[in-house]
Amino acid sequence: MTQHNVQILDLPDEILLLVLKKLDNIDVLYSLLGINNHRLDVIVQEKIVTDVLSFVSISNLTEEISPISALALNRFRNGILPKIHKNVKSFIVESDSFECILGAATYPNLTQLKIFNLNKAFVSFHVISWVRYSSESIFEKISMDKYLND
Repeated sequence: MTQHNVQILDLPDEILLLVLKKLDNIDVLYSLLGINNHRLDVIVQEKIVTDVLSFVSISNLTEEISPISALALNRFRNGILPKIHKNVKSFIVESDSFECILGAATYPNLTQLKIFNLNKAFVSFHVISWVRYSSESIFEKISMDKYLND
């Protein structure tokens, strides 16, 4: 009997995308983008992988919300988000990482933003300053004008 040594990169792009879609998008991007494999770089930047990004994990047992690590957040801010910013449609973040994530790039297709662990200081600074002085707020990074004009 002959043995076949098949590796994941031997799969066609379509099958590889199906496999990657079953995994957490943040883990896929963090693990595979920028590892000196052009084919993987192209595949993981597809909209199916980059459209919804959740930077929090919610425990099934305690429903506790945990942010991603500072190291991962830094890599997303400096290397990953600027590459995929046009594909992002939805962010799920917690208030401590909000500014870092939204400040990494302009997101022309962002239509949904879920923010966890809000506090008065966050709301006062970001939301109220956006309403009063939109040019001084991080919300400027979102293409809000297309939603305000509808």
